[in-house]
Formats: sequence, structure tokens, C-alpha cells
Amino acid sequence: MTHRDKTGLISAGILLFRRRNGNVEYLLAHPGGPFWANKDLGHWTIPKGEVDPGEAWIDVARREFAEETGFELQVNEDLPLGEITQKSGKTVVAWGIEGDLDPAQAQSNTFSIEWPPKSGRFQDFPEIDRVEWFDAEAARSRLKAAQLPFVERLEAALAG
Repeated sequence: MTHRDKTGLISAGILLFRRRNGNVEYLLAHPGGPFWANKDLGHWTIPKGEVDPGEAWIDVARREFAEETGFELQVNEDLPLGEITQKSGKTVVAWGIEGDLDPAQAQSNTFSIEWPPKSGRFQDFPEIDRVEWFDAEAARSRLKAAQLPFVERLEAALAG
């Protein structure tokens, strides 16, 4: 996997999962900022970020996970989940990693935008305003449609 998509951008991310009472749960991230404040179903994502030329994709995925959740992963094994293309044309490559964290303790990095628009005032917002654990059904309803294959591929890998 070394090609670039039509936007020239590749993001790398991690779909963290845990096993609870015989079920698999997935950690999803809700985008921060005023645009996403009232959006829920179909708008969650895996923690991810853009790859710069020469960076190892798995290293980017781990770094971005730490930046967007505040948690460093202790990785024993990562499961490659391949790549997808989002509506924007951006390619996202992901890995499934088993782990656990307390969503209440998650803390994301921030970004600054002019808000309200054309006000001349800039405000900082968290890149990810919250993370939550979801069972497979709930994860499917919240995750961006383009990223659904990551859940399906992880389920297949865990069943195999």
C-alpha cells in the first residue's frame, strides 16, 4: 500500500476493540468543533490522521490515536484492516488493535478556527470531543458509512 488517492491525502487510524461479556465493542470518536456539535448517527469516526511523505502508516495511526484520545497504546498485535475511500476522495488505512480505556479520561488535541464565521475571533476546539464504546450494531449506526468496512473486516478477522 503505497499509492496516493486523488486528493493526495492518506489518513491512518486505529479501530480499538475490546471483548466484554462475550461481545466485541468498538471505540469510536466524535469530531469536535461547532460544525459537528449536533450531528450523531453516521458522523463518528475511528481516531485517525494524515500521513506525511515517508512516514510509516502504522506509526501515524498510533500517534494520531494518542493525540486524539490522550492514551498511548500498548500494542501486542495489530490487525490490518486495509483501506477505504471516503466521499472526499481521501484514503483511510486502518488497523484493529485490542485494548481498553476509560472514555471519561480521554482528552484530545485541539484546533483553532474563526468562530463564529467572519467574526474575527478565533476559538480552540478539541479535534475529538468524545470517544465511546459501542457494540457492533450501535457502531454501525454511528460510524461514517465509508468506514463501515473496517468494522466488518475486523469482525471477519476475529471470527477467523
